[in-house]
Amino acid sequence: MSLTELDAKSFEAFAKHCPNASFMQSPQMAQLLTKRGFKTRFLGLEKDGRLQVAGLVYTMPMTGGLHMEINSGPISIDQDYLSEFYQKLTDYAKKEGALQLLVKPYDTYQRFDSDGEPAGPVQNQLIKDLTTSGYSHDGLTTGYPGGEPDWHYVKDLTGISEETLLASFSKKGRPLVKKALSFGIKTRSLNRNELQAFKEITAATSERRDYEDKSLDYYQEFYDSFGDKAQFLVATLNFTDYLANLQTDKHQIVTKLKNVEEAIRQTDSAKQKNLAKELSSQISTFDTRINEASEYIDRFGDKDVILAGALFIYDTHETAYLFSGSYPEFNRFYAPAILQLEAMKESIKRGIPTYNFLGITGLFDRSDSVLRFKQNFNGYITRKMGTFRYYPSPLKYKTIALIKKVLGRS
Repeated sequence: MSLTELDAKSFEAFAKHCPNASFMQSPQMAQLLTKRGFKTRFLGLEKDGRLQVAGLVYTMPMTGGLHMEINSGPISIDQDYLSEFYQKLTDYAKKEGALQLLVKPYDTYQRFDSDGEPAGPVQNQLIKDLTTSGYSHDGLTTGYPGGEPDWHYVKDLTGISEETLLASFSKKGRPLVKKALSFGIKTRSLNRNELQAFKEITAATSERRDYEDKSLDYYQEFYDSFGDKAQFLVATLNFTDYLANLQTDKHQIVTKLKNVEEAIRQTDSAKQKNLAKELSSQISTFDTRINEASEYIDRFGDKDVILAGALFIYDTHETAYLFSGSYPEFNRFYAPAILQLEAMKESIKRGIPTYNFLGITGLFDRSDSVLRFKQNFNGYITRKMGTFRYYPSPLKYKTIALIKKVLGRS
């Protein structure tokens, strides 16, 4: 029996019963891919009287045939049926005239703790399911091969409430978020007609970090396709309010210092003298911040200024932290930490048990600054299996690849 074609409703209903599913395998993603020029289909394997495995397959014409792909899938109720699905998928690729078929599974190959130490066994059978069906494996990699990470940083939200969320962060993460909260940063969701502001953040960040940004129309089509499952969230700060808060806080410390100085005159306590030095240092820091705030007000006036932004996807099984950006001149306000906090709170409200920060490099030598940021939130790491390739007509594929190389085409 060949694979069965499913409608979007049947696929979405099935996905809700699968223990491990990505937003990349959803009717909303199919809508986005269709808008971007791909042809999409939902394929399923029915065995033992029920649907066992399903996947969103998308295709795009390429020289000599079709490029066919399953990204972050397929999804399954029982992994024992994966091997048969992969085999039947090769038959489907041949029938449809695919020149190449790529599969990037979402199943976890191995789990690690927050520091990258193994916390579970390797799942070699998952790789064998594909290689014995004729697929070649790009290998277990680090970094971002093809622009997509195979290593994800994840936080389990099970049993965590909005009230206990901050306490669940790491020893370094808790004071970081508390510090960010002290600045008076606000968050809000962007409407579709405001996405230019999001694009400006990601464009500035991509130029700084040397990666290719998405286009504005991509973000707009993402917004249209995912609806209330997508949140373009920005963190803002009104510097007039910020200045007022600084002045209030400084006044409290000045008052405290006066009381300490009075105590010193009466007791000449060494402990009180040390406290006086600490309070004087704090006042000096506040003076610096007050001057900086005044400069910001000269530039921006009395308005909410965007510091950072991020796109979050709220799906049945997990929230995904997808795209983000920030302005480096505002790094001292730690706005990205506030965005993470608010997205986790929203996840808890929606009853979503898993929060996926997505990509890290998989290198644990302290070189990955992205990992260091995500470790503040006290999660764990999952390693995916990478990319598998199948060529229905390998000779034809090699011949076309050789011709394109001779002609200087990629």
